[in-house]
Amino acid sequence: MNDPAPPRPAVVSLELLLDPGLESHIRAEWQALKEAGLSSLGAHEAPSNRPHITLVVRPSIPPVSPVDLGAVVTLPVPVTLGGLVLFGSGDRRVLARSVVPTEELLTLHAALHALAGGEGDNAPHTRPGEWAPHITLARRLRLDALPQALRMLDDVGLPPTGTSATTLRRWDAASATVTTLLGQP
Repeated sequence: MNDPAPPRPAVVSLELLLDPGLESHIRAEWQALKEAGLSSLGAHEAPSNRPHITLVVRPSIPPVSPVDLGAVVTLPVPVTLGGLVLFGSGDRRVLARSVVPTEELLTLHAALHALAGGEGDNAPHTRPGEWAPHITLARRLRLDALPQALRMLDDVGLPPTGTSATTLRRWDAASATVTTLLGQP
């Protein structure tokens, strides 16, 4: 049974969206968890809820011109998924697919932080040097449900290879709006 998540603070984030094949695979993982009655991002059906890699999270991010973005962001960016990871503590965790932190991805991450205003008030897990790139599958997953979640994800199969991130978007949690910055929505 899914318990309601605590309220989230109003933040703005910069996120990479995935190519259709990789997005489809992550959505299949979300669906497998959801059908098993486990915590899953698939339970949130708003159009803005898409599998993504979060690059920057701050209370605010100043607007960035397309010219400035184009100077530091080249899409698509190759994305290779790693294993499953858990974040958090206590009896509930975030379950995610790790993303291999390639030099290209780390360079993009650092450049976007610089465009967003350098040091700023970053969420700790998104600061350069502390970032653990990942794609979230479930929030508040009970630890005692982890074996079942792993079985469900095994049934989905291995993620595809040769995949990429194709779109950079801005998510504003306060207004619940998504703005495509580069690439296709």
